Amino acid sequence: MPFKVLVSDPLEKEAVTAMREAGLAVEVKTDLTPEALKKEIAGYEAIVVRSATKVRQEIIDSAPRLKLIVRAGVGLDNVDAEYAKAKGIVVRNTPGASTNSVAELALAHLLATARHIGRGTVTTKAGKWEKKALEGVEIEGKTLGIVGIGRIGQALARKAAALGMRVVAFDKFVDKSPLPKFVTLVPFDELLRTSDFVSLHIPFVAKEGPTIGEKEIALMRSGVRLVNCARGGVIDEAALTKGLASGKVAAAGLDVFAKEPPDPTNSLLTQENLSLTPHVGASTVEGQARVGREAAEIVIEFARAR
Repeated sequence: MPFKVLVSDPLEKEAVTAMREAGLAVEVKTDLTPEALKKEIAGYEAIVVRSATKVRQEIIDSAPRLKLIVRAGVGLDNVDAEYAKAKGIVVRNTPGASTNSVAELALAHLLATARHIGRGTVTTKAGKWEKKALEGVEIEGKTLGIVGIGRIGQALARKAAALGMRVVAFDKFVDKSPLPKFVTLVPFDELLRTSDFVSLHIPFVAKEGPTIGEKEIALMRSGVRLVNCARGGVIDEAALTKGLASGKVAAAGLDVFAKEPPDPTNSLLTQENLSLTPHVGASTVEGQARVGREAAEIVIEFARAR
């Protein structure tokens, strides 16, 4: 009997084809409601998800044959991973596949905040010519503080160093620089005090709360620019709004939000000095191909090892 796989979020066609050519029975059923998923998943041994499908406890309990959950992406926010593991279900993700895509987006937001690209686009399209108001800064010679020096943080560090930036980093799980030629590890407070730009590449831990709040912003240099392409909640949005409004924070580049999509009434969105994207860090042609290929390889290897 073939190994049955449910793909419940959009996945590259080549990845689906690879699994089918390996002899797996793959069904692609996207946009399932939670109730529909509870009924559908009962007959499958593996499920591949992106970020839309939530594999919560009630879904897991509805899947007596489930042996493998693959998150085609990095974060496992949408999977009750510990509960699944306790039930004997293997949980995997594809952490390396989208590294470069996310690092490049962080760099793009860094440049956008330095040169007011978002505001310049909006105001020019509106018939304004804010040439004098949009004086920016160069990034060469500036200090970039990276919070979280894992795969994505390291990729960004290499790119920033190549553009002439000084790079410092803090990571509570790392005590030795993984890139000693490019990155100097410093205490968190020192990073906040000395960085012209701060880019976050860490998970959001609900019980710990935001990593950047009013206290942390108060420690930063006046005119600091913040970039978050990691997870919503890592920056306290109310504190960021206050910092932007006061000028303490010169600009911010955000790909993620505490609530997605953010409410139109969110006061953060009233600020002009923002560069925003709708959680598209991994959304490149190349990144999606790698994510799909790695997810397919995980499923195929697991099925063959049974």
